Amino acid sequence: MNAVKDSVHDYIRLDPVAADLVDTPTFQRLRHIKQLSTVRLVFPSASHTRFEHSLGVYHLASTALEHLTVDEETARHVRAAALLHDVGHGPYGHQTEDLIRRRTGTDHDEIGWILTDSDRHVCQVLESHGLDPERVAELVEGNGRLGSLVAGELDVDRMDYLVRDAHHTGAPYGTIDHGRLVRELRLEEDSLTLAEGNVPTAESLLLARSLMNAIVYRHHVSRIAGAMLDRACEHYIKTSDTTVKEFRRMADHDLLVELQPLDLGKRVEQRNLYKRAIWAGLDSVPSGILDVSYEAEREAEREIAEAAGVAPRTVIVDIPDRPRMKELGTNVVVDGMVQRLEDASELASSIRAAERARWRLGVYCPEAKTDAVGAAATEVLGLASS
Repeated sequence: MNAVKDSVHDYIRLDPVAADLVDTPTFQRLRHIKQLSTVRLVFPSASHTRFEHSLGVYHLASTALEHLTVDEETARHVRAAALLHDVGHGPYGHQTEDLIRRRTGTDHDEIGWILTDSDRHVCQVLESHGLDPERVAELVEGNGRLGSLVAGELDVDRMDYLVRDAHHTGAPYGTIDHGRLVRELRLEEDSLTLAEGNVPTAESLLLARSLMNAIVYRHHVSRIAGAMLDRACEHYIKTSDTTVKEFRRMADHDLLVELQPLDLGKRVEQRNLYKRAIWAGLDSVPSGILDVSYEAEREAEREIAEAAGVAPRTVIVDIPDRPRMKELGTNVVVDGMVQRLEDASELASSIRAAERARWRLGVYCPEAKTDAVGAAATEVLGLASS
């Protein structure tokens, strides 16, 4: 086996399938997709990539499979899926995922189109090792008996990114005992479950995710930059000859070069970002606002800009999804019975409440216009006055 030195897991040993997959152009592209996209505008050392993260997910999946009763053919498919789980990401990862979804109807974990693409590098490698590309693609989506190990409440994806992101940002809040987590996994009635005595282990994962959300992933500077990037990309796609298929295969640096002629693109590159005109909690926002469409958000931006007397496209409305935590659905064994973590943990309800309290609707604009835009946005969106 080939061994790769990793900053988090020390040496990662690649089986023959993984070694060949790593050498494909599809996987090598992940060297040029930063794991934390606009978060690195806040944490300068967060320069790690989806390439190394994918190796880490493969490593944790391999370790988990050693402690599960799984036949070798299934294990080989799961390991391949873990390695390939991020190859569907576009430039800047999750920051461009909504745009790609709006135009293709697919998410980054729907990779069937990659496995059957014209170059077929990944597909050829899988088939040459006797693996079924469609079965691998299904596992990446979280389907099948062991799909939840790759994409689920207890998936090795979040186990790796929490500890890796904590390591590279220098923020220790994502530190978890991932070694215990993967070793305590069991299959109970074909559902991935943490063995008896591991409610605190599951709670640590839940708490780490909540703290990283608050301090790293949803930092307001990253939110602003991500929203600016989305609007710049939307304008770029509408006005250029680049197809969505070409766009989603770009690397981060390719996209920045293409966006340089646009004011928003240049601002993101130079970290000359908009400021918060509104930063409203859930209780200040009318319930109907939470579920508005992307087009309705854009219409609100136009109305706010007109009411504030500022130039069109200098106002950004950012309405995140309703607060939720997938980890609350984790299965744990308590007194011999399988329960959901949200039912077995007294800490879970507090974390759910904290996620709700931290939720914010944002309205952003150039710094000199924040007062006018804030007043207009309060009126247009019907926000409760603070």
